[in-house]
Amino acid sequence: MSDWYSDSRFVDAPRHVVSAAVTVVNDRREILLVKSPRRGWEIPGGQVELGESLRQAAAREVEEESGIVVEITAFCGVFQTIGRSICNTLFTGRAVGGSLRRSAESIDVGWYPLPAALDLVTHPTFRNRIELSLDASRWPFLVEYRE
Repeated sequence: MSDWYSDSRFVDAPRHVVSAAVTVVNDRREILLVKSPRRGWEIPGGQVELGESLRQAAAREVEEESGIVVEITAFCGVFQTIGRSICNTLFTGRAVGGSLRRSAESIDVGWYPLPAALDLVTHPTFRNRIELSLDASRWPFLVEYRE
């Protein structure tokens, strides 16, 4: 790993939070949702670690938060929170293994039928991410927020 992060010349360089999330829908038109203790129901996802690709992070986060192993099938778009320097990348994926389980980051997890499952997602931004990810005609999308 590069010394870039500890080099004093770059201490004041811009830093951004980059995350990856996955909309996973099975053959029964059920979507995989996890319930965060802080944010409620959402699709699985989280921060990209140093040295990790966006696809790797997306698949890892799904497995960590839900127990489901996925194959990433498509890149959908980006949600950017400009004022907080956050870039959320969105993918679709299909389940290829694993079994549902909770984690420290997900107090509940399950497959829920669409479109009714969207009513579980109460955070407007999280619901918008899912709706856009389910509509391939809108890919790639870029949604910017000025928070």
